[in-house]
Amino acid sequence: LREDEERRSAAVVGVSEVEFLGHPDGLIEYGIPLRRDLAGAFRRLQPEVVITMSFDLTWGEDGPVNHADHRAVGLAVLDACRDAANEWVFPELGPAVSTIKSAYVAAVGNPTHFVDVTDSIEAGIASLKEHRAYIEGLGTDFDPDTFLRDMAGYTGMGAGVDYAVGLRHYPMG
Repeated sequence: LREDEERRSAAVVGVSEVEFLGHPDGLIEYGIPLRRDLAGAFRRLQPEVVITMSFDLTWGEDGPVNHADHRAVGLAVLDACRDAANEWVFPELGPAVSTIKSAYVAAVGNPTHFVDVTDSIEAGIASLKEHRAYIEGLGTDFDPDTFLRDMAGYTGMGAGVDYAVGLRHYPMG
């Protein structure tokens, strides 16, 4: 169900290919298996830029606790970028890659870069709405429209635009 939601969500914003690594939604653990799977994907795909979620414990200084999956994946992605570039780490996955130049972490309180999403906010909202089971599972009156407009609007104030996403840059190459 969640994989179907993700495929529909991705399609709304024009993404035609989504790969799942087999880690169970809601129970993802940081560790060698996750890093290995991510490094393997990076070696296959050979990206230049990788974007991941915040691995901070909370959303802001006084905000709610960040989801455990977000924290585990966020940190593992950064480590897997380095793993994929190191021929000594996971040699069974094939040759190391040198393509990854930058990693960006989204939804951080101290961004180094901003992306103006004013023209695409509607698509983002429509995409998030495809995650129906997830939204229903939150058990609150979560409204994707309000959530994204509030988050991107607040970040947009810092960027001087209506709506923006903040990213923290980590050089890799």
